[in-house]
Amino acid sequence: MMAEPPTIVLKARPEAIKEVRDWVGLILGSWGLESFVVRTVATELATNAIKHGSQPGDPIVVRVYLRDGRPVVEAWDRSDEPPVVRAPDEFSESGRGLLLMTRLVVRWGTRALNEGGKVVWAECEAEPAH
Repeated sequence: MMAEPPTIVLKARPEAIKEVRDWVGLILGSWGLESFVVRTVATELATNAIKHGSQPGDPIVVRVYLRDGRPVVEAWDRSDEPPVVRAPDEFSESGRGLLLMTRLVVRWGTRALNEGGKVVWAECEAEPAH
């Protein structure tokens, strides 16, 4: 039987973003892996789950696990709307995070949850910690 991957459930609020980033760093550190890129990706996924996929106080779920030796981060939220990678706009003050994330990861995607909502996941390269 496979063990459940490390999971954290937080309320959708801005303070949760730092908690997710720190938590992912701890998990990757325990696996002997560098965490900068994965923490950056987790920050983007959590930010989108909070800002675009949730109402204040809704639960968001973040999981991290290894797939074929590569770290994968997932963020679950209640919205059925898929994430949209926007074209860069030099005048916008936001909206570049997902575009940046796509450049940092091996691959990413989304899937619907049976109970409603979605999971957005991203697979990163594994880098040994120094």
